[in-house]
Amino acid sequence: KMLELVKSDDACEPKQAVAVANRAVDADKVVGVVGHFCSSSTMPASEIYADADVLTITPASTNPQVTERGLPTMMRMCGRDDQQGIVAGDYIVKKLGAKRVAVIHDKDTYGQGLADATRAQLRKNGLTEVLYEGLTRGEKDFNALVTKIRSLNTDAVYFGGLHTEAGPLVRQMREQGVNAVFISGDGIVSEDFATAAGGVGFVKGVQMTFGADPRKNAAGKTVIEKFRAANYEPEGYTLYSYASMQVMAAALKGSGSTSGAKMAAWLKKNPVDTVMGPKAFDGKGDLQVSDYVMYSWDDKGKYAEVE
Repeated sequence: KMLELVKSDDACEPKQAVAVANRAVDADKVVGVVGHFCSSSTMPASEIYADADVLTITPASTNPQVTERGLPTMMRMCGRDDQQGIVAGDYIVKKLGAKRVAVIHDKDTYGQGLADATRAQLRKNGLTEVLYEGLTRGEKDFNALVTKIRSLNTDAVYFGGLHTEAGPLVRQMREQGVNAVFISGDGIVSEDFATAAGGVGFVKGVQMTFGADPRKNAAGKTVIEKFRAANYEPEGYTLYSYASMQVMAAALKGSGSTSGAKMAAWLKKNPVDTVMGPKAFDGKGDLQVSDYVMYSWDDKGKYAEVE
């Protein structure tokens, strides 16, 4: 059968994600899910999918608990925060040589989880943060927090969260004269980050962790060219989502079943060729190989791997 796409938006809200999941299972009768994006949405939604035996492949949810709960139908196409945090923590200490680090998070499952993983690695490297604090998602005025960061003479600020809060935070830091290096994770991997910051000038020099740029993988050349021909740049998690769909199709064909558990079991034994190269999964549903690297933003609102 041809695959039919059903689209839903959970707005990165857990309650809405549950409603989306129930509708997908009860009304749309889906046999697979590519999603969700935010870990805080993926986790409650995946419980519903698991009960309905629906294979779920998240392209972007990096909280370790996504695959640590033993759900037989839950898999992911990205790495984990406990892998990403190690890369960030080592980079801050060993490459940047930072001494006074503030760790900020957005109190969300993803953001705080990533901040905590990075904080743990900083401490493993013998560095204790000078500030650990949360901000509230949806807010735009962080000047009081920035004043506190400035008073502590920080030389680096690590933020766990999304570009919607990272943008205003880094702008207000620069407006208050805080020149500390701003580092974050894959939650800011979108060219919308520069817009959220109020302009490309504010994001110059920002560093972040993300998987090795899938646009450079020769396996995706034809698909990438098609995207660009349609005036769409397949940045961020675009190709992760495309690869998730390829894996879903391979599992349907390879297992000869629409049972999520059977499809997942097949995937855990069989690698799949994707636009991001061959992907193989472990028994938990995680990728066998994670490839986090550091990126830096320039004054044109673009990001590139740090040499």
